[in-house]
Amino acid sequence: MGEHNTHGEQRTPQPARKPAAVVVPLLGLIVVIVGVVVAWNGMETNVGWFAYAPLSNEVFVGDNGSFISKETQLGLGIAGIGLLLLAFWAGLAMGRRR
Repeated sequence: MGEHNTHGEQRTPQPARKPAAVVVPLLGLIVVIVGVVVAWNGMETNVGWFAYAPLSNEVFVGDNGSFISKETQLGLGIAGIGLLLLAFWAGLAMGRRR
């Protein structure tokens, strides 16, 4: 019983909430949203075509051998980094509870 507590009232000290507990998940969420927006804007809606040209003296160099554009790849990479940040924060928060 403390000095200022009544008979039925017991106050438990509340842990101080750190600013990082709010900033890190918001930052991770912002990074995920930015990555999704970049990936969405990088998607191309037109379908290309190719033809066989045996007499041209040019060497064809493909675009990284993938079916998605570089902007979409960048956006998905940024969103993945944001998801890793959120997963790190969630694991850290769960570990502190125990």
